[in-house]
Amino acid sequence: MLFLDIRDNDFTEKFGAILARGEETGREVEQTVLGIIADVRKRGDAAVLELTRRFDRLEAASVAELEVTPAEIEAAFAQVAEADAAALKLAVERVARFHEKQKQQTWISTEEPDIMLGQKVTPLARVGIYVPGGKASYPSSVIMNAVPARVAGVGEIIMVAPTPGGQINPHVLVAAKLAGVDRIFRMGGAQAVAALAYGTETIPKVDKITGPGNIYVATAKKLVFGQVGIDMIAGPSEILVINDGSGNPVHIAADLLSQAEHDELASSILITTDRAFGERVAAEVERQLAQLSREAIARASWDKYGAVIVAADLDEVIAFSNRIAPEHLELAVADPFAILSRITNAGAIFMGHWTPEAAGDYLAGPNHTLPTGGTARFFSPLSVDDFVKKSSIVYFSEGGLKRLGSDIMRIAGLEGLEAHAKSVGKRLE
Repeated sequence: MLFLDIRDNDFTEKFGAILARGEETGREVEQTVLGIIADVRKRGDAAVLELTRRFDRLEAASVAELEVTPAEIEAAFAQVAEADAAALKLAVERVARFHEKQKQQTWISTEEPDIMLGQKVTPLARVGIYVPGGKASYPSSVIMNAVPARVAGVGEIIMVAPTPGGQINPHVLVAAKLAGVDRIFRMGGAQAVAALAYGTETIPKVDKITGPGNIYVATAKKLVFGQVGIDMIAGPSEILVINDGSGNPVHIAADLLSQAEHDELASSILITTDRAFGERVAAEVERQLAQLSREAIARASWDKYGAVIVAADLDEVIAFSNRIAPEHLELAVADPFAILSRITNAGAIFMGHWTPEAAGDYLAGPNHTLPTGGTARFFSPLSVDDFVKKSSIVYFSEGGLKRLGSDIMRIAGLEGLEAHAKSVGKRLE
């Protein structure tokens, strides 16, 4: 890991390696992903079967065999401990309650007596959600993607998840059932994204694809965008912890490692105004690393993309945070509410010393599918808005067109669009 002072002459150069992580890999895999997408478009089910056999070591005679059956879901409930199912149910309920507050209704304005304007809100007909299944199983990802879709009123939710060897985690199946997923297919990678985007003989084409995945999945989503909608291009996970020297170094270290254990490209950064506190956190990270079951992954992440940064004051800290726009931002300071209004770029903000990022990952309520890699400057967390489309409603009475028609024609004339002007003018003759 790097131990840096933000005012070091070489700070930008050294820290730049963390910001650029994964970029080279993305360029390398694009051609591979393009080939996979083209193959699925051309051969449909046959390509999906062949690619699933190659990448997931899963043999199937047909794509229909890749679909999880109701009996398998029932069996999953029998395998899962009652307390585990209850925790997942609680998460579904809390996430649904939060997302219900995001819903927008169709509205109509009649402020003008001769014109009616409005906006029609319509749920998407069918969406695909991608749930990672390589290095770990993520029932929480099922909940965070399926629940807002269900709250939005999406007609059908299709889930895909890679299942090396064909085994799918029973907790993922339980979460899918509780969250309202309609169909589940054992397939992942770029081929799953392509199948959802273009459809095959068995897998229906969807309107939008959401959910995180590895670099192949992220690249595939980028390449099919336009054919279908996507939520965002998710990169490696990241956390930035802002600290003023208050709090417990043990807690901060644990929070940093909660991201480092995701994968080797994850980035965990502490920026503090107290060098001694930063040194204690760095030592504590090393101590806790040895206790983790995923030590190898977390250590690779921490060693290459972890950092402790020392700044002069909170002004400098906040400016740095807004510049890099972190996915997860913890305000581990004595008074987080005093600086909240100054935070302009962050996927999710966790306030104070008793709000670990993990609370947001699982059941606080807000969505954990967040913009990464600085895209929190212009992207937002996954929400109900991602699963609806909005249509403008325009109604002019004869009087309304007569009242505004000359100005419409004038603006059309400014643009040299004669037929536009005539479409109004002929009505006014």
